[in-house]
Amino acid sequence: MTLTLTVSDEVRALAPGFTHVAVEAYGLTNGPTTEASSALLDDAARRLAARLDGRAPHEDPHMAAWREVYTAFGSKPSRTRNSAEALAKRALSDAGLPRVNVLVDVYNAVSVAHLIPVGGEDLDLIQGGMRLVRATGDEDFVTVAGGEETVEHPDAGEVVWCDEAGVTCRRWNWRQGPRTRLTEGTVSGLFLLESLAPMPVAEAEAAAAELAELLEKFSPGARITVHAPHSAAA
Repeated sequence: MTLTLTVSDEVRALAPGFTHVAVEAYGLTNGPTTEASSALLDDAARRLAARLDGRAPHEDPHMAAWREVYTAFGSKPSRTRNSAEALAKRALSDAGLPRVNVLVDVYNAVSVAHLIPVGGEDLDLIQGGMRLVRATGDEDFVTVAGGEETVEHPDAGEVVWCDEAGVTCRRWNWRQGPRTRLTEGTVSGLFLLESLAPMPVAEAEAAAAELAELLEKFSPGARITVHAPHSAAA
């Protein structure tokens, strides 16, 4: 992988059942939501409903595990849900899933269908390697509030993804910063699928394989690599 991904010992200790699978893609084509990417989201919502079979998203064992980890680093999981639970809740609501752009639609669909947090980063906007760490509280997280760019700081002990320029995602996978997100001009992307026990590693790999297949479908000719799973115990 061109980009290095590092999980700190503190995060490994907090979540020994953590595994991530990275999908690296170059030569992508992005643009506004299409009928095809919108249909993908509708299908994902149907697959989610079948998977849950009447349960709420937080009752799924994988989502329950994420709630336990969020609680462990001091975050209220009912107020700051992991990205997959938040999307699942929207998918089951009258509002439905948001339509953002083709690449985001694709990875959101995989996230919802498999109930696994999936993030997308523009590789051309990442500075240095990416690290999953427990924050000191001094790190910068550049976001937008009320239409204005503002700098926030994570809570001490909060789990964050960061690069050399600052935090890219707060509360593990709760809120991504705008600096590295996928835009309609993105041509190179890193997609990160994050799982906890009890989700089998093979299921995370299956979700990554589906994502790679969809990226190829929506960006014919893209160069896509699915990397081997990396677990916290490894």
